[in-house]
Amino acid sequence: MAIICLNCQHENPEDTLFCGKCGSALKSTKGSDITKTFITPKQKLQKGSILGGRYTIIEELGRGGMGVVYKAEDTKLKRLVALKFLPQGLTHVPEIKSRFIREAQAAAALDHPNICTVHEFDETEETAFISMAYIEGQSLKKKIESGPLDMEETLNIATQVAEGLQEAHKKGIVHRDIKSGNIMVTDRGQAKIMDFGLARTAEQTLLTKEGSTMGTIAYMSPEQAKGEPVDQRTDIWSFGVVLYEMLTGQIPFKGDHDQAMVYSIRKDKPEPVTDARPEVPKSIEQVIDKALEKNPDKRYQQIDDLLDDLKSISAGIVPEEIKARLRKARLRKRKKSFLYAGAATLVMAAVFIAFLLLTGPAEAIDSIAVLPLENLTGDTEMQYFVDGVTDELIGQLGQISGLKRVISRTSVMRYKNTDKSLPEIARELNVDALVEGTVYQVGENVSVKLQLFDALPDERSLWTERYDRPVTEVLMMYGEMAAAITENIEVKLTADETTRFADARRVNPEAYDAYLKGLFHWQRLNPEDLEAALQYFDSALENDPNYIPALTGMCLVGGGYSILGVMPPDEAAAKVTAAREKVLGLEDKPAEIHYLLATERTWGEMDWEKAEESYRKAIELNPNYPDVRAYYSHYLFIMHRPDEAMFQIERAMELDPFNPLFQSLYGADLMFMRRYDEAIIQFQKALKTVPNHGVAADMLAVAYFQKGMYKEAVEQKKGYYESIGLEEVAKALTLGYEKAGCREAWISAAETLENLSKETLILPSYISESYSYAGEKEKALDWLEKGWESGIDANNTYIGVMPHYVDLLGDEPRFQELLRKMNLPVGKLEQ
Repeated sequence: MAIICLNCQHENPEDTLFCGKCGSALKSTKGSDITKTFITPKQKLQKGSILGGRYTIIEELGRGGMGVVYKAEDTKLKRLVALKFLPQGLTHVPEIKSRFIREAQAAAALDHPNICTVHEFDETEETAFISMAYIEGQSLKKKIESGPLDMEETLNIATQVAEGLQEAHKKGIVHRDIKSGNIMVTDRGQAKIMDFGLARTAEQTLLTKEGSTMGTIAYMSPEQAKGEPVDQRTDIWSFGVVLYEMLTGQIPFKGDHDQAMVYSIRKDKPEPVTDARPEVPKSIEQVIDKALEKNPDKRYQQIDDLLDDLKSISAGIVPEEIKARLRKARLRKRKKSFLYAGAATLVMAAVFIAFLLLTGPAEAIDSIAVLPLENLTGDTEMQYFVDGVTDELIGQLGQISGLKRVISRTSVMRYKNTDKSLPEIARELNVDALVEGTVYQVGENVSVKLQLFDALPDERSLWTERYDRPVTEVLMMYGEMAAAITENIEVKLTADETTRFADARRVNPEAYDAYLKGLFHWQRLNPEDLEAALQYFDSALENDPNYIPALTGMCLVGGGYSILGVMPPDEAAAKVTAAREKVLGLEDKPAEIHYLLATERTWGEMDWEKAEESYRKAIELNPNYPDVRAYYSHYLFIMHRPDEAMFQIERAMELDPFNPLFQSLYGADLMFMRRYDEAIIQFQKALKTVPNHGVAADMLAVAYFQKGMYKEAVEQKKGYYESIGLEEVAKALTLGYEKAGCREAWISAAETLENLSKETLILPSYISESYSYAGEKEKALDWLEKGWESGIDANNTYIGVMPHYVDLLGDEPRFQELLRKMNLPVGKLEQ
């Protein structure tokens, strides 16, 4: 029998809660009003009372619109159970009661670890009840009230719930009332779906409090809210709501009353999960979006498919279909951004065409970025290899002289899994062309697909190619890729570059694999990863003793140890002596080795002439090597050549604009030029990306001091000392400042450092710096001279350009003599 909506007179199926046309709450034309809240039994069962001759009541667990639940003991089987009593109003409706019995029987047949076991259905003279397993734990709803769940726990619970639904759907049972309140989580983290026996009745009552249908409406699918026939896809929708709730702590659809809630379910698009939780992977967001498709035909059709996606994501693999949806989403975003400019484009079209006719062909593309390649191997353990392909391609393109700008790895890696359009990325990186790619297979053969785009002003595909090569020929493959890319952006290779690509030799697969793993760890630049990198590079050399990349990697590890200050330079060098001697003996050294030599000769040997030769050679071999240019800028400042220095650091920033180290080095250059406000901005940028970044944190204190922000300088330096484990010095700064202000703070710090230097390695420059801030000329000079005599303090190279030394000591004969001993320019830096 149809139910007539009292609001709009629309006829609705009898099994309907809300009007399919206007969303108004409906009243049944049958004898009982099944959309009305049923009154829970007012008679409480007393503790110790016996029901059905076997159940001893222990306590009431809860009550609501759906009835009362008691904890009881089954005295026959000696087990704890939960007894759920139907509301009295339902017990006396024959159709509902018989349907309830049939579905309780079906639920009792379900045997699955993620479904609460239904033992039996029984009834007394007054009411009917279900006996089910008693579960120690709390409802998922209660758990979420403490805050959103983390990714690991969300995926764990979601997978278990999906497996429970999978079992039910196989048996032809649709729950129809999946919600966080109907999922229990045990103390051991096991999820249990509750209330299968009440599912059909729940569809008709859907009540949680007197006079309201709000509680479960929030989880209803659009077709369920409209009273249309439902199948397993309604459970999938409700499951999507629960998944959204676990990650955000909120339900996706909201409303102040019944109709508003139903309208939101049918019409509104929920706020993206990643808006509330940016760290949530886009792949999870795609699962939720597909589960919450309004049209059930566009939803997951089977829970099996959704479960497969969850398991893949848990294993670190993004399923192909989700990748396709992500790409489509990015494309829609790109198209949308193009549409905004559509009207202006039409207006300007004639002018643009005329401009082309007058000016001739457009300039050749000479700036490019290789975006992080996607890992489609199906193995997350191969990510190091995929990142290695990205690095190698960047390295090959960087050595092409015709390319003015090839963006470095650090800046492009921030675009991994981004949803930004290619034009947006190109504008941020200030390049004309972008390369996207995927790695499909790694093993005896490597399969890589690349696509080249002219990204500005609009995205335009220029070239696509797939490369399939034995792993022994990957070096040749990278050369082919680079050559093909340059050909398609009309950049000419020099004769030497063509020869180099053609002469790429075969590689030992084991050596290459170990090298990539070593590189992966070295780039993390912490003591543990450096040790791992050393072992992998050593393993690569066992397989191929003359493998130049691994030899270079060994030298980089030695440099890494020195940079981190975890061991003295001599000890760090000793770890890689054999590799270092071998690469230094090479006739054709790669750019990385010349860079390494340049930094050693600057901050270790202070051999200024040979250092510059190495900088220039490294840049000649790889003009797009930002590290060389960044440190060369510091060398040039030390040599009092500021114009050349600023050119080099600005070039480095073009090549790697988002690298916090380069931002810090740039800030130091600006500080040498006494452009303190600009320097502070750069240091703060770096610290925003990497809190407590060593160079930025240290130099920011200097900039504050030079600006006259003395209190801020003390606070900044205190934080720096805490970050490097010198808490005693930080405490001395605090106590000194509280005692007599800034000057006393610096003296206290210097004296504490002096005492510590008697027991452990403390760089003399730390002590001389503190004394210089306090205005103690003689003590500052004493420790500068000790730093020079010790030969272990690389910071001494900067004393001729550091403003606080120059301002305080520039006219002192001892200071000038020290500069001469170091073969450094005497006098102030010309601005």
